[in-house]
Amino acid sequence: MFIPYGRIGMLASLLLLTGCLASQQNIDYTAFRESKPRSILVLPPLNNSPDVRATYSVLSTVTQPLAEDGYYVFPVALVDQTFKENGLANAGEIHQVSLDRLREIFGVDAILYITVMQYGSVYQLLSSEIRVTANAKLVDSRTGQLLWSGAATASDSEGGNNSGGGLVGALVYALAKQVAGSVGDQGHTVAHVTSQRLLQIRPNGLLYGPLSPFYEKTEP
Repeated sequence: MFIPYGRIGMLASLLLLTGCLASQQNIDYTAFRESKPRSILVLPPLNNSPDVRATYSVLSTVTQPLAEDGYYVFPVALVDQTFKENGLANAGEIHQVSLDRLREIFGVDAILYITVMQYGSVYQLLSSEIRVTANAKLVDSRTGQLLWSGAATASDSEGGNNSGGGLVGALVYALAKQVAGSVGDQGHTVAHVTSQRLLQIRPNGLLYGPLSPFYEKTEP
């Protein structure tokens, strides 16, 4: 059965991007409040998925939520270029750079370490979904103390597979999603949602930063 490209795009654009957060309990914010970080350096994420696009796709989605939370975020393109000029092009090597060195180069208050656990298509018998899962930790660059950690996931099929049409409908729906994913990086759209969930202000999430009008006025 031939599926027009335009219809594939329409199907992909209608997929629901709502979902769940990883469970977190009883986070102690004492160190976070004492540290009072104003600036955050986001390191290129480690990629534990088979998709080589995961690191920079997720990296490009984190600045907005952090800035909206009230933090100064070092421009990721500038940071990436600085590391490359110093012979560091691999996320694994960058994550091994000492806090003292990072603080010396960037003068930053806190470092955000991200690991991408899943990125891209997950195939099942009669369906497939695009899923992005990531975890993160925020570390004080001066003391090395853990300020916060969290995890989040998002999928383009959350809310159910509304293909209809029984077995044939399910097969057509799965085929449409597979073809749509092959002509572009659908994971990048889902990565935006994952980053928003991971870094937004919420119970057990980050605290508002000093650049937010809600700083020290609203607590998660």
